[in-house]
Amino acid sequence: MSLERFAAVLPPERLEEVRAGIRDAKPLLAGRRVWNVSSTAQGGGVAEMLTTLLAYARGAGVDARWEVIGGGEEFFVVTKRIHNRLHGFEGDGGALGEAERRCYETTLAPSAAALGAKVRSGDVVILHDPQTAGLIPALQARGIPVVWRCHVGVDQPNEQVRDVWRFLQRYVAAADAAVFSRPPFAWDVIDPARIAIIAPSLDAFAPKNQQLDASSVEAILVATGLREGQARAPAAFTRMDDAPDLVRRRARLMQERPLRRGERFVVQVSRWDVLKDPGGVVQGFAEFVAPHSDAHLVYAGPDVEGVSDDPEGARVVEDVRRQWRALPTEVRERIHLAELPMNDAQENGAMVNALQQAATVVVQKSLAEGFGLTVAEAMWKSRPVAASRIGGIQDQIEHGRSGLLLAEPRALDAFGDAVRQLLDNVDAAHAMGGAARERVRERFLGPRSLLEYLGLIRGLG
Repeated sequence: MSLERFAAVLPPERLEEVRAGIRDAKPLLAGRRVWNVSSTAQGGGVAEMLTTLLAYARGAGVDARWEVIGGGEEFFVVTKRIHNRLHGFEGDGGALGEAERRCYETTLAPSAAALGAKVRSGDVVILHDPQTAGLIPALQARGIPVVWRCHVGVDQPNEQVRDVWRFLQRYVAAADAAVFSRPPFAWDVIDPARIAIIAPSLDAFAPKNQQLDASSVEAILVATGLREGQARAPAAFTRMDDAPDLVRRRARLMQERPLRRGERFVVQVSRWDVLKDPGGVVQGFAEFVAPHSDAHLVYAGPDVEGVSDDPEGARVVEDVRRQWRALPTEVRERIHLAELPMNDAQENGAMVNALQQAATVVVQKSLAEGFGLTVAEAMWKSRPVAASRIGGIQDQIEHGRSGLLLAEPRALDAFGDAVRQLLDNVDAAHAMGGAARERVRERFLGPRSLLEYLGLIRGLG
């Protein structure tokens, strides 16, 4: 995809920076390939960012490629444990000892061999997140420049975090550069000279973020089963190759009835992960929003059968279902749980897009976040957002100007107060939504990330 399409959303001087960066990149990367490696091809912000960033890199003449590692259930239990602890949480309480290290290294060995057979001298490899860190020594042994990109972290590392650092340090220490989303996330056990800061970004033209007309938004919600009635127009969206298409699949739903036309709703879009706190979102809405408002709640996440690297998802979904069933009927009727199909990532993105564009308020009441890309996505759609003051979320939202930040994510009453404030003060919420879109335009669109990665690769030689 051509970066020239950003002429529609970037000011001229910013677009010229992008053009200059592309001109510089061509001799730097001539004959070289840039490999990205992750643990899943769909589900979560990393896969979404790679899908679009690689397309733009290729459109700029960079031979960018993407590999996905393999792994069994035991491996992903270990890496989920690592993920949780990097956020400062104990997770399942299991060990990160020699048995776990053997599982980790043994699982990665075939991927290291397969990747090593493809990578050639002069190529650059970017490994994403803890699942891939164990590949670093094998690639380094072949003289291949390796960048490790860690998308998660905390501002104040506790013992759980440092336990993971000890586990991964022997691999990460061999990387030529380590990239983090914000300065406080950088590990103090890594040489500062090898650390780079690159914030995540979104693609304004992807199915998840493109501007949909009101009739298409309504039709997509009807197609998924979240809105009642017959659509008055096709459930249309545009694919990344500019081909028109329709949303055809239904979501897997837990709801007493669909939303009726004109009913306001609050939405959180997240993976089914305890760190996203779906139970707290449901409880906070039931106790502190529903009794004081006519709004509904939609909690939307991926169909857990379509996400390969998260063994806890199915358990979290079932916990939230039980919680929903236990609610009084009049409250349960106003809470909708949606598992969005993952068969087609772009169709899934169009569903999320319609949900966010139609929502009166978007929330992200996470207990931990690396960045929280769904916040930027909602902000780009000019939605008023209430989100936890954690991780990269606090880099996105300017409290009171481009959204509201929750100082204590576990405080359900404060969560309810913030949601009601945005529901009740329409003019103020509208102004925050406008400021939010400008904030994303300035800081969190894809071309900026590409230029920063090019600068990093230039420094590797």
